[in-house]
Amino acid sequence: MEQLALPLGLVALVFAVLWLRLVGRQGELSSALATAKAKVESLDATRRSDVERARSDAELRNMEKLVELREQLERERVAERSDLRAQEDALRARSVDVDARAREADLKAERAEQGEEQLRDKQSQLEKDRAVLAGERAQLSTELEALSGLSKEEARNIVLQRAETEARSDIATRLKEIEADVRGRAEASAKKVIALAIQRYAGDYSCERTVSVVPLASDDLKGRIIGREGRNIRALEAATGVDIIIDDTPECVVVSAYNPIRREVAKRAIEVLLEDGRVHPSRVESVVRKAEFDFHRVVRAAGDQAAHEVGIQGIHPEVLKLIGALKYRTSYGQNQWQHALEVAFLAGMMASELGLDEQLARRAGLLHDIGKVLDQTAEGSHALIGAEFARKHGECEQVVNAIASHHEEVEQRTVYDVLVQAADAISGARPGARREMAQAHTQRLESLERIANSFPGVARSYAVQAGRELRVLVENSVMSDDEAVLLSHDIARRIEGELNYPGQVKVTVIRETRIVQYAR
Repeated sequence: MEQLALPLGLVALVFAVLWLRLVGRQGELSSALATAKAKVESLDATRRSDVERARSDAELRNMEKLVELREQLERERVAERSDLRAQEDALRARSVDVDARAREADLKAERAEQGEEQLRDKQSQLEKDRAVLAGERAQLSTELEALSGLSKEEARNIVLQRAETEARSDIATRLKEIEADVRGRAEASAKKVIALAIQRYAGDYSCERTVSVVPLASDDLKGRIIGREGRNIRALEAATGVDIIIDDTPECVVVSAYNPIRREVAKRAIEVLLEDGRVHPSRVESVVRKAEFDFHRVVRAAGDQAAHEVGIQGIHPEVLKLIGALKYRTSYGQNQWQHALEVAFLAGMMASELGLDEQLARRAGLLHDIGKVLDQTAEGSHALIGAEFARKHGECEQVVNAIASHHEEVEQRTVYDVLVQAADAISGARPGARREMAQAHTQRLESLERIANSFPGVARSYAVQAGRELRVLVENSVMSDDEAVLLSHDIARRIEGELNYPGQVKVTVIRETRIVQYAR
């Protein structure tokens, strides 16, 4: 028992210790729980204050937005009201204008009605006056017949006889005037015919302007140019539009054409063909095209040379081509390339004396006649055509207006316009510069080709033999032989009606069929 009592006392002691610890732990837990509750209450108070602060800030921002919206709406309302007031004012003004016009229309209508009524009154009065005059006229006629002892028919015959006598006198006087006028015109026509005859006889001058000579190494080469049955020479003339003259003159062939560009292309083509040795119709066309291509390079080089001599830079390449082409054009016998250089230098010298821009004056003078290269393919005068071309290719307005106004076709605006016009007149008026009859001859040849090309179905045309023959090449696919006959008749009648020329013009219409096949 004593042994059992000892463990029970130990157990009671352990239980007592555990109970004390449990009581202490509960106190700690109570204090921790109180501390936690205090912290929660503090955090809850802080959260509530933050929420209240955020709510007040949001309400404040909302109030500010509402104030801004109200102000914006008020501004828009004020603007709309001002617009409405302006529209109302405009409508009132229009209403007043409409009312004024309506009143004016009413006044006009009232005046028109009054005018019509007055016109009706005048017409009725006029009818009455006519009736009175008719009665008085009948009475006067009766009194005149009684006083003269003549009837109305007898008096009319006497008046007609007197009028016929006076008319015969007037006709005789007029016939004398017409006879004197016809004699004067006949004398002028006779002088013109004599002048044209002298011009046609001027062999040296005509040859200098219308022919080029191709030197030959030997006379045997003439046969190659002619070809079998004349095929080669016909192909050359058809491709180039020139007249090739092969006569007894030793070691040379003459190329005749009023157009210097065609003449030069034909000369180069003949030289290439003879140098190569292969002369036949199929090769002629390719060589002519190659000669035309090479000729364009020569023209560009002439344009560059002119710009270099005058001292002008920055000219468009297309404009330089036109300047170079002037080397192969003449006006009244004066070379236009040389004329352009003269005008440029003269205009520049006058500008320098006046203290103006010498380079600008030279530029305008050099370009003033570029339209003469384009006037055969465009409508209008060469001055206006050249001015438009220069404007499209970047020339300034002063240069463009100087080109357009040098023949006073448009208003002259600057002193450079006057300087170019004066330089042009000086260059053309100097002794020996121009020959008007040669230019009239060239213009007649150009008119012959222009008339032929205006007919449908014409592929191309060439004026040869100094304008005494017009060769017209027609398209085989669109024109028959009978239509070609009618075309030659129509062209001849048109030439007779529009041109003045000595002698006669032979119109030759050529219609040929070409059949080409390739062997592969």
